[in-house]
Amino acid sequence: MNYRKFFEDRISDLKQEGRYRVFANLERLVGEFPDAIYHAPDGSSRKVTVWCNNDYLGMGQHPKVLTAMHDAINRSGAGAGGTRNISGTTKYVVDLEDSLADLHNKESALVFPSGYTANEGALSTIIKLLPECQVFSDELNHASMIHGIREGKAQKHIYRHNDLGHLEDLLKAAPVNLPKLIAFESVYSMEGDIAPIEQICDLADKYGAMTYLDEVHAVGVYGPRGGGVADERGLMDRIDIIEGTFGKAYGLMGGFFTANASIVDAVRSYSGNFIFTTALPPALCAGALASVEHLKTSQIERLQVRKNVALLKSKLDDAGLNYMKGESHITPLVVGDSVCCKAITDWLMDAHNIYVQPINYPTVPRGTERMRLTATAVHQEHHIEKLVSVLKSLWDENHGFVHNMRVA
Repeated sequence: MNYRKFFEDRISDLKQEGRYRVFANLERLVGEFPDAIYHAPDGSSRKVTVWCNNDYLGMGQHPKVLTAMHDAINRSGAGAGGTRNISGTTKYVVDLEDSLADLHNKESALVFPSGYTANEGALSTIIKLLPECQVFSDELNHASMIHGIREGKAQKHIYRHNDLGHLEDLLKAAPVNLPKLIAFESVYSMEGDIAPIEQICDLADKYGAMTYLDEVHAVGVYGPRGGGVADERGLMDRIDIIEGTFGKAYGLMGGFFTANASIVDAVRSYSGNFIFTTALPPALCAGALASVEHLKTSQIERLQVRKNVALLKSKLDDAGLNYMKGESHITPLVVGDSVCCKAITDWLMDAHNIYVQPINYPTVPRGTERMRLTATAVHQEHHIEKLVSVLKSLWDENHGFVHNMRVA
């Protein structure tokens, strides 16, 4: 077999379908984001404005975060020294876990190297430990949740997105005496909508199910202390397990979940994803702690991101540009064709120095390819006005080019 040709053909397939992913070489500059330096393949560089970043509150460049990270490096060096199980449980990660437990008003917390491994490790371990567990999963749950549930090897039931009637039908049909777990997200990042958390909790109470809530796109942004949508709606005490990340609104990297002490200790003791993975380094834990603690008290960033999101959506409405009108801070514009979506984002970058990454299959279903716009707390009004003006001109001047753009 010609192995090289085999893999070259698979890449060629992606390119022909318009699904080949090209990563922009970007250099973020402290104090200038969302503007960044784009280093082009031809060796040139220029300033572009980023419209698809998850650093929703600009905490990745906040002075408190940077100072905490510098201090940790100067005091403790670069690495954690190993896995948590052997030599990597530093004071920095312990302090961070204490802060996270306080954030969600839970007994305990556990930090993972990423939000992905937190979901995969926590879900797979909890499901494996519960005998004959029945899992009820929203059809649009993140890949990390899907993989964790699959690894748990339990009976899985997929309910239609945010469809409470379908979820109850599935719960009602499940054996009464078996343990059950409902896994869902608060903010669905590709749709921009928010789950009916209270009603899902009601169903969990009615049918004796545990609740597992992924708040990765919500922590920091929602709630009086940044605990997420469940925090904002006064529902954290009704959620058994809350999972989050430092890789989005907190501006760093890493993941975590909070729950009662027995659940956290069980995952700590049984999860291979946790046991065999090198711990986050002191600087990242220190930066994450500074970010979490700052957003427990500061409302400035949350108010600004809501103001900017409202302005973006208002201007898109005024321009007659359709988008998925969810409740959250995420604004998806569905194009509906992978080749067209890639062509539009290339044009934005090449002609207008606006960087938006096309979102294609398998991240979203075929036929729903989209641009996922995120107005952050550090975007300015002129950034928003330029983006909408450019999109409007594309729509008006070359309607045939974007004839697939529609509301999902």
